[in-house]
Amino acid sequence: MAKNESRRRLIADAGLTVLAREGSRGLTHRAVDEVAGVPTGTTSNYFRSREALVTGLVDRIGERLAPSDEDLARRGSAEPGVALFADYLRDIVRRLSEERDVTLALFELRLESSRRPEVAAVLGAWQRAGFEGDIAFNADAGLPGGRQELALFHYAIDGMLLDRLTTPLDPETSTDEIIDALVSGLLR
Repeated sequence: MAKNESRRRLIADAGLTVLAREGSRGLTHRAVDEVAGVPTGTTSNYFRSREALVTGLVDRIGERLAPSDEDLARRGSAEPGVALFADYLRDIVRRLSEERDVTLALFELRLESSRRPEVAAVLGAWQRAGFEGDIAFNADAGLPGGRQELALFHYAIDGMLLDRLTTPLDPETSTDEIIDALVSGLLR
């Protein structure tokens, strides 16, 4: 019998909420059932093991953080250059900031991946695919910067988001100012 995809998304979203609020130790099938408001055992019907649950959460993170078709179309018709690249970064940071629980859950999974090889395998494959997608998008759009610059932007954005979503070092400086400084510093 085919599983209900909307219920699968509901459960995965609840799992992301549990991760963001309780950390990886709090991520249990029962905790996800409670947050999702579904009968006990429902999460394990959709995700039989913890590894399957983590894989489902990583997939859902990708769905929730994906750019909209409108954003992609707008960028596809814009003039390539540093300003477009900065706009692209702002959009990534906006999505990550607006989806606070998703981003915190992603950080939790990254921490857990340092202790659990099975999580590292799933998350690492997803991260590398996303990074390669960013490189391809950048090249196809004729944007400045190559593999090394994009890696540096990933490192910087991850650190900035961890800072902004937890205890900001400099809350007075806007995120846009930080992005502009990053772009001008790395794409001279």
